Amino acid sequence: MKKLLIIVLIFTSSLIKSQEKIFEKEVLKISKKIEQITKEQKDSLRLKVLHIDKLLKNKELSSEEATNLKNKAAEYHARKIEELVSKEEIELQKLVQEKVDGKLALSLKEPLTNSDEDNVFTFGSKLINFTITEGDLEERNRKRELRWESRKKNQRTTTTQFIFAMGVNNVLNENNLSSLNNSEYQFWRSRFYELGFSWKTRFTKAPSNLYFKYGFSFLWNNLRLDDNRIHEKNNGTTEIVGFDSPLSESRLRHVQLNFPVHLEWDFSKHKVYKDGSVKDKTNESMRFGIGGFVGFKLGTRQYLEFRDANNIETEQLQYDNFNMNIFNYGLSSYIGYKATSFYVKYDLNPLFKNTETRNISMGIRFDFN
Repeated sequence: MKKLLIIVLIFTSSLIKSQEKIFEKEVLKISKKIEQITKEQKDSLRLKVLHIDKLLKNKELSSEEATNLKNKAAEYHARKIEELVSKEEIELQKLVQEKVDGKLALSLKEPLTNSDEDNVFTFGSKLINFTITEGDLEERNRKRELRWESRKKNQRTTTTQFIFAMGVNNVLNENNLSSLNNSEYQFWRSRFYELGFSWKTRFTKAPSNLYFKYGFSFLWNNLRLDDNRIHEKNNGTTEIVGFDSPLSESRLRHVQLNFPVHLEWDFSKHKVYKDGSVKDKTNESMRFGIGGFVGFKLGTRQYLEFRDANNIETEQLQYDNFNMNIFNYGLSSYIGYKATSFYVKYDLNPLFKNTETRNISMGIRFDFN
């Protein structure tokens, strides 16, 4: 008895699943028919409007006659869509009812066509016959394909990118790279962030791999001192001195607005069409850029966090330029794949006045088209 019950349950489950599949399949068929009906009627209306425009251009119809004929054609096809879709809605209602009753039709009627469509309209004493031939459809499709190809090939010589970069920030003394080993700043905790926009323009009208890249960006440079020290102004210089209380934070941040300019080689593979025309692609392969920047500082401040003599957690925010040079300029370069690249930036002018300390940044850069 148990085995029989199990067999009945399995059979019933299979039957329900089968009915679900049939129901979904038939609903999909009806939706496709409705879509086909709408497309056929709209295409037919479009061709009639083209025919009317042709008669108008040849002065076989007046402007008023052409407008009235277009309105008549639009009303006719709207009625046809409503009439044909209503039949499919009835079939859909029947299908739903059969699903509720546990019965499903094995098949539905074949898709409706507009072969019975009336292609003759009268206007006064004039008889307008719309004859849509296969040649007309082929010509329309050919023109549509040409327009599409033209749009694909119509490319801009300049594109826009959103720039985001982040990484580590530090200083070099006397332009000596080895001075990083003796830097007063914490290497991994001194970071920079950059946000901006760039424009990328080809040097030639024809597709190429060489671009002129320019734009603007906002840069946040952070320098964190170690060994419980802070920056302190002393007349015309800025010195690094010890602090009386134990510091949990000693950070100097300067914000600047930069205007970078680069030459970029983008090795993305070009798109070649059947007729031999070429469209260049960007940010889809290896990229290499080299150039520089000019800019100026928007503000500088020092953040200090420590416990004072009364063991009270204290935060200080000091607004000052700390004898930093207002204007800055330098070199920058990047190399990467698609939108992501490794980025290096080096200031050629000293960070502080009367010093040979220069800012250097290294990190990851993203150029999003």
